[in-house]
Amino acid sequence: MIRSCRAADAAALCDIYNCYVRETVVTFEEEPVAVDDMARRIGTITAGLPWLVWEENGTVPGHACAAPWKKRSACRYPAEATVYVSRGHTGRGIGSALYTALLDRIAGRVHCAIGGLSLPNSASVALHEKPGFRGIGRFPEVGWKFGQWVDVGYWARVDAGMVPA
Repeated sequence: MIRSCRAADAAALCDIYNCYVRETVVTFEEEPVAVDDMARRIGTITAGLPWLVWEENGTVPGHACAAPWKKRSACRYPAEATVYVSRGHTGRGIGSALYTALLDRIAGRVHCAIGGLSLPNSASVALHEKPGFRGIGRFPEVGWKFGQWVDVGYWARVDAGMVPA
């Protein structure tokens, strides 16, 4: 079941996210996120844009959110979209279902959804391209984690029907 994220989900989100922090270059955070910090992030995001979780048998194995892309006023119509699925639940369609639900919830509110991906990462590229994101650029060696340089690619999906009021 997909539902809106709540502050009470912070510990479950930390379990998912901190695995990526500790073990991968998928995120450029290098220190695990504390539950209180995650709860603050949830409160900040959900005040304006959706943050969704996949709930299954009382557990949360995945989440997705849309966050403001930049703080400049002219950049108020794009949002950065993010999906994380726990390691034991990948490959089951949870990420795709979360992305579809997230994109449905921001339709008409966000002109451009942007995804930033550490590269190479074929699974993340496929996850983004399935709902219509297209690769738009690559920044070489902008991250340094685990003793290696990491490239970042950007994918975008434009909602051509969204027109600011």
